[in-house]
Amino acid sequence: MKVNSVLFSPIKIGTIEIPNRFARAATHDFMAARDGSVTERQVSLFNNLAKGEVGLIITGHTYVNPAGIASPYQTGVDDDHCIEGLSQITNAVHQYPSRIFLQLSHAGRQTKPKICGCTPLAPSSVYEPTFEVMPKEMSQEEIRSVIDDFIQSGRRAKEASFDGVELHVAHGYLLSSFISPYTNRRKDEWGGTLANRLRIVVEIIQGIKELSGKEFPLIVKLNASDFLPEGLSIDESIEIAKILESEGTDGLEVSGGMSEAGKGSVWKGLRPEEEEGYFVDNASKIKAELSIPVFGLGGIRSFSVMEKIIEEGRADLISMSRPFIREPFLIRKFRTGEIKKSECLSCNKCFNLRGISCAELKKKKGTQP
Repeated sequence: MKVNSVLFSPIKIGTIEIPNRFARAATHDFMAARDGSVTERQVSLFNNLAKGEVGLIITGHTYVNPAGIASPYQTGVDDDHCIEGLSQITNAVHQYPSRIFLQLSHAGRQTKPKICGCTPLAPSSVYEPTFEVMPKEMSQEEIRSVIDDFIQSGRRAKEASFDGVELHVAHGYLLSSFISPYTNRRKDEWGGTLANRLRIVVEIIQGIKELSGKEFPLIVKLNASDFLPEGLSIDESIEIAKILESEGTDGLEVSGGMSEAGKGSVWKGLRPEEEEGYFVDNASKIKAELSIPVFGLGGIRSFSVMEKIIEEGRADLISMSRPFIREPFLIRKFRTGEIKKSECLSCNKCFNLRGISCAELKKKKGTQP
């Protein structure tokens, strides 16, 4: 049986057509080599997602500079030597109709000196309690250098045949910390007003579009709320989204939270159907003000919920992360009517230094996670 649903209709992001409405949200896989180079495990991971009919695959966050490494075994895009390895991923994915974007990121203050090899960088020296880090306030030269790092990383993504890039401007990482009034307390042109706090992101977008071409798709992952009293709120995020669209952003993935908020982006535990999509309400508010595609996400597990979100116009695509760790062929099974809901339990045991994998599935098979 073939399921007929709006979820299997194509949609354009910039110049690129996505074959369906399903996106694999960026997920750190802990599978790169110690030096950040691509491994066969990663190539196999992305090959399976494409074989499983995920419309748009977004890679885990790749660091644009070694000072921005967030986690062990993270993929690098900081040097031209990375292009050859990254090309193996796109070659594997492009055997299928799926499209793939490279997520560009810098950890900022959400890392440790032993991971990034330096004092973590931030717009302002605001203590990070989760990582127990007092970051260094970036100089003008360091800000300019990071902007160039992102622009050059965008070029490398294009040269490695990625279909587009996603800027990680969420979850408290560097670009997120610049736009948040909680973490950005600067008094110069990079802080204070919304336009100043957003300046670094705007200049990166302009630079990537200039170097890699306006036709090269660029989307942004944005916090709608930091879940902190002095942090970013939905009203300001709507204004940010409008500016991002005017600067040539081709799509927006709406998320929320940061480490110290105690409420990150990946909420633990299953929710009843009526509570699936905990970031979709904010996505819907932002979508109402934009003409570019908006991604809805947040613990979505049921096909009927996904379909309703798209049919009601609350979002244009459905992003998921953990369900694809459990079942990379999830979309194919939805399309054939084999299943109507992901079996993912949202237990978060899948995030493992030895590589992401479903602990519950391994337990089911009688092996240890």
